[in-house]
Amino acid sequence: MDLWTLSLRILLLPSVLVLCSDLFHSECYTVNGADYRGTQNQTSLDCGKPCLFWNETFQHPYNTLKYPNGEGGLGDHNYCRNPDGDVSPWCYIAEHEDGVYWKYCDIPTCRMPGNLGCFKDHGNPPPLTGITETSNKQTIQTCITMCRRQRYKYAGLESGFACFCGNNADYRKHGETPSTDCNSVCFGDHTQPCGGDGRIILFDSLIGACGGNYTKEASVIYSPDFPDSYGSGKACYWTIQVPGAASIHFNFTFFDIKDSRDMVELLDGYTKQVLVRFDGRNHPSQSFNISLDFVILYFFSDRINHAQGFSLVYKAYKERTMEKPQVSNQTQTELITQTANLSINAARSSKILYVITTSPSRPTGQVPGWTIYALTALLILTLIAILVKALLHLNIKSQRLATTTSLDSCHRGSAGEIWSIFYKPSTSISIFPKKLKGPHDDRNPLVGE
Repeated sequence: MDLWTLSLRILLLPSVLVLCSDLFHSECYTVNGADYRGTQNQTSLDCGKPCLFWNETFQHPYNTLKYPNGEGGLGDHNYCRNPDGDVSPWCYIAEHEDGVYWKYCDIPTCRMPGNLGCFKDHGNPPPLTGITETSNKQTIQTCITMCRRQRYKYAGLESGFACFCGNNADYRKHGETPSTDCNSVCFGDHTQPCGGDGRIILFDSLIGACGGNYTKEASVIYSPDFPDSYGSGKACYWTIQVPGAASIHFNFTFFDIKDSRDMVELLDGYTKQVLVRFDGRNHPSQSFNISLDFVILYFFSDRINHAQGFSLVYKAYKERTMEKPQVSNQTQTELITQTANLSINAARSSKILYVITTSPSRPTGQVPGWTIYALTALLILTLIAILVKALLHLNIKSQRLATTTSLDSCHRGSAGEIWSIFYKPSTSISIFPKKLKGPHDDRNPLVGE
């Protein structure tokens, strides 16, 4: 596959954030719901307390006067948000006798993919019956990493410091509870929820793995150590191969990379050619579509800085169902797709590929006039060359017939030499003297006198 064919497989499309909600029925892709932009405006769907408008909470730290540019999702509305990086979305409420002026929001649709939910733990037996560990530095990823290393499918946290591992498919047996019951902060990170008293929050142990193989039509991939910050010196590969897919749609729902040395790349799974590259200075501004059924996701971090990482949602399509974007005040001939080509190794020397779909200087389907004139001139020159060659050939043949009667005289002296003219169309006309054969030159040496 050449470079042009490879590049033409990439078709950037406008952002389709609604796709993520359709895929996973979820509105949050970070563990604490900091990315929630839904419309729930009360602390719970069932008899919850109504939220106050953010543009009317000037007596509190978070309001639109202090954050006028929509920071943290604040605005002229009363929807639940998490502008301070708390354990889950919340909102201000009208003050009551107890002096409480804010509460967490129980949002059923706001759950990070891989977060299985909050469940009751009666302890006899617990929802997960594998190994258990407690730590005063417990975080979600610390627990998940321990369970993944022991080859358990699930990881659960309770009371902020306890970690449970197991493969129990019946972890729901004691019943599910609202997410707000599992909002006890982790001892190792106060922005993460680590269960509650008699309440365990469960996660898939694949979250935050450094690499993996994905064959489902739709899934989400997190950076290594997510939701903790990714470590230094990481080099991770994830394969995304969906047999029969005509294209795969990608959307970075969360992206926090430290600098230009840390990077995320998508490669052609067959040729290992880099299709697109993002880093701390070049963030993905829109979702995009790659016309392949096999793509490799690559992540690299240097040994200096680190950040929280990314979450990438993909969806494979058997047939093309997405329409091309409408372009205003711009013809289709001016569409250029820019991709970055960076080697996978530590050298990281980048190249920019520009894919021009058609010529920008003229409309498609028209042949320029100079091309017609050039072809006509070439045809005339070819006919002239053929005619000249034919005339020269007839002239030489007539001279040979005229001299067959006087071969002896021609052979005896140099005054009667015949000059033969040979025309070579590829070079030029060469003129040189040639001795004609004598009457005895053609005799077979085997024939006697």
